[in-house]
Formats: sequence, structure tokens, C-alpha cells
Amino acid sequence: MMLKKQYAILLPILVAAGCATQPTMQQSSKPVRQGNVEMTQTQTIKVKPAPVIIQQQTVITPKPSYRSFSDWKSDFSMRAMSAGYSSSDVQRLLSSAYLNEQVISLDSGQPEFSKMPWEYADSAASDARIATGKRKFAEQRSYLSSLESQYGVDAEIIAAIWGMESSYGAVTGNSYLPSALASLAYDGRRQEFAETQLLSLMQLLQRGDVSWSQLEGSWAGGMGQTQFIPDTWVKHGVDGDSNGHRNPWSTADALASTANYLSNSGWVRGLAPFYEVTLPASFDYSTVSTKQPAARWAALGLDTIDDVNLDANTQMELWLPAGKDGPALLLSPNFDVIKVYNNSSNYALGVSLLGNAIVGKSGLRKSWPRYERPLSTSQVTRLQQRLTSAGYDTKGTDGIIGTNTRKAFQSWQANNGQTPDGFISQNSASSLTSW
Repeated sequence: MMLKKQYAILLPILVAAGCATQPTMQQSSKPVRQGNVEMTQTQTIKVKPAPVIIQQQTVITPKPSYRSFSDWKSDFSMRAMSAGYSSSDVQRLLSSAYLNEQVISLDSGQPEFSKMPWEYADSAASDARIATGKRKFAEQRSYLSSLESQYGVDAEIIAAIWGMESSYGAVTGNSYLPSALASLAYDGRRQEFAETQLLSLMQLLQRGDVSWSQLEGSWAGGMGQTQFIPDTWVKHGVDGDSNGHRNPWSTADALASTANYLSNSGWVRGLAPFYEVTLPASFDYSTVSTKQPAARWAALGLDTIDDVNLDANTQMELWLPAGKDGPALLLSPNFDVIKVYNNSSNYALGVSLLGNAIVGKSGLRKSWPRYERPLSTSQVTRLQQRLTSAGYDTKGTDGIIGTNTRKAFQSWQANNGQTPDGFISQNSASSLTSW
């Protein structure tokens, strides 16, 4: 990676909510030359402050199945009250909850076709979303800057998540949360998860953060302007406007809580989520999707398109979201932190691109190979079956292209005359998906 500037030291500053002291650090450094780039290697000893203790939720294990929704309601009520939850609150929460078949359908549904990464990117950083984002960012500039200073999370990333999750507070969901979560607890894929959200929602109602008249959100349980699920809000919600409550529908609370959540999840101050790079002609594609220190990527000949400052020891992952013919990205640890919101690389890329656009930074320089077409769900299943049968285990045949399927396909490519970039499309996978 022939960087335009020498590597510099990026010190992660992790600020926990309510923590009055910063970690103390001792450093020793020496310059190391890699090609014509001088990188600084630093040994850092951190003395961490006492961790924030988060009270654990009581787990009340559901039955494997129930005869009816009423049967689940009765059983959940008894288990919740046995765990110490107020009888009146439990009954009030469940009395208005009805079985929402649409929620169950959405939970079990699967798209017919997987999307290509540029479809996510185009939607995330659409002209309308960027224009609104710039206006909202200007309105909240002072507050967002103060959050960046306190938590270390880039102001534009906070704003981008706000834009992605609720169109900057305009669309926070119209599903009745008790019904949505109760339906998922009764007949969803993750019963225990949904029950935990119901119990956490009761905590929020009990402490006055959420009003009984303010219970509309997403079908999956997301609440407010940055769509926290109840359990995550209990653990990471912040009173941003200092009114004594932590309300997900409050702009100040939502933005502060987003910054707090990302900080608590390991955000590194001053590090971009990704850096676009170019690859040398002789590049070894077997290293795609692996994590290596920045100095190792430099030794392999990767070159950043823009000037950057990195520590030589920072672990970075090379991602080719559209294969060898699309953009090449070095992902930093902060890219993974964004995924705590939504465990999708395309989501994290969308947030990153939207954040850049909001503050006027350029987008990706390399064009997408828009001529490529995705596989249908049935084709992905067939691909997984044939890869596994050929000795390239995809760890399941669920019709979803995940990390295991990409790794298996990459290994197959290496042994079958293709550039092993791990990119699955109608072109690259045709011999495995045709009858």
C-alpha cells in the first residue's frame, strides 16, 4: 500500500457513558521503512478505567411451541411475573397485543433475488437522502460536533445512521410494538429474543422513558429516530436533552444514544470505516476477505486512492464487494462497529457512503460492474448444494449468500480457472447454477 503520506498513529479514545476518566497510555515508537513509505509502529500499554456494569436481564425460557396465541400469552404472563415483573404492567402490555400475521410473514419471508451491492449503495446515498441529510446535519451541527468530541464517533456517521434508520426522524414505523413483539415471541424465528424485547419494553415503560401512548415502531421491534430495539436501548440509551428521560423518539436522545452505542461497541476515534485502494497487477487474490495489519497490505502493493494516516499495526480487511471489476476497499475496525446496528456489509457501506456525502466528501472512484446480475434464492440454494457436494462446504443451504458461501465459492474459483475474488453473480456462478 504505497500511501501518499507516512503512517501516523491513531490513538483510539474510548469514552464510556458516565465515565469521568480516560484510559492512561504509555507509548514507545520507532520508524520502520516499507518501500518508500515510512510507517510508525507503536507499542501501547493501556490502563483501562473500570468497565461500565450493565445489569443483566432475567431470562425466562419459552416453551418449544404453543397451542395458540392465548396459550403463549398466559404462559408468558406467568413466567414474567415469576421473574419479578409487575402483574399490572404485564397484563396492561399484553391486553392490547394481538396476533399480527403480517409480522410473522415478514419475519419468515425471503427475497426472491439477492441484491447487488450497488443497489444498496444507490439507495443509501440517493440524491434525496443526501440533500435532506445535509440540511439536517447543518441544523444539528453543533450538537453532533459535541457528540463527536464526547464519544469519538464521527458526526457524519451518527447523522448517516439517523438517515438510514428513519429518514432523519420522518419515518419511525407504524407497527404496534406490543403486538409485533408478542407475535414474534409466539411464532417467530427467535422466540427468546422477542420475549427479551418485551421485558425490556416493560422496563422502559416503568421508568418513564417510553409512554404507553407512544408504542409504534418497526415490525421487528425498532423504536424511535435511530430504531433501537428495547433491550439495546435499556443498555445504551442516553438522556441527550437532560430532561430526566431517555426517549428513543427524542432527536437529542436518539443521536446521543447512537454515539454511545457505537463507542461502547469499540469505535476508534479518527479512523474511517473504509479506505478505497487499488491493487497491483500481480495481486494474490487469495488474501481477499482476510484481515492483515496495514503494514502487510502495504507490503502486498495496495495503494490508497486518497491520502490517509494509519498505524502500521491496525488490522484491516480487504473487501471486493463486486469482485475484481469493482471497487476495492480496506475495511477498518469501525466498519465492523457499524454492523452492530445491522449485521450487513452492504448496510455498513451504505452508512459510510451516506456519511461521506453529507459532509461533501467524494464517493467511490472505481465504477461498479452494473452489467452483473444477482442469483435468485433457488439458484443460491443450488449453488450451495453443488459447492458442498464438490467438497467446498458452505455450512448450510439456506439460499442466502453469506460469508461461508463466499469463502467456499472463492476456493472453488481458485481451483477452476477463475480469479478467486469471491464474487457470486450470474456470470461467475453459471456452471454451478445451471441444470
